[in-house]
Amino acid sequence: MSLEVRVATAKDVPLIHELMRGLAVYEKLEHAFVSTPADLNEALFGARPVCDAILAELDGTPVGFALYFTTYSTFVGRPGIYLEDLFVLPEHRGKGAGKALLARLAAIAVERKCARLEWAVLDWNEPSIGFYKSLGAVPMDEWTVYRMTGDALAKLAAS
Repeated sequence: MSLEVRVATAKDVPLIHELMRGLAVYEKLEHAFVSTPADLNEALFGARPVCDAILAELDGTPVGFALYFTTYSTFVGRPGIYLEDLFVLPEHRGKGAGKALLARLAAIAVERKCARLEWAVLDWNEPSIGFYKSLGAVPMDEWTVYRMTGDALAKLAAS
């Protein structure tokens, strides 16, 4: 079995979008998945790209992806990488694709002199939590994620 991780191209947008939908289904959030392939294309390859993506392929067949972007830590004075999404098709889990995607991201982080690679995981997702911990990742229990959307975002913007 041949496992390869490669940088996504514009031709991969429909495939990545379908993998994103698969992640939404897995996370029981399909109702919140409103992204379109055009949105993804603009984010990855538009005039001002805001993220990057890599794909894992087993024997030439795409089986997973990671979508990430650069962050910056004022405390350490260096960039970081935030992993927005990591997803491997259920039937291909346990074959090394997830680890290969994270290893490639770690290599990118080291190459870019990043201080950290971080991401969020749903608290019920024990298989992923166990996998991440097995690689040496640690939870940031003292931090709480906040989010502002919709009317609250618009109201604050207008103030």
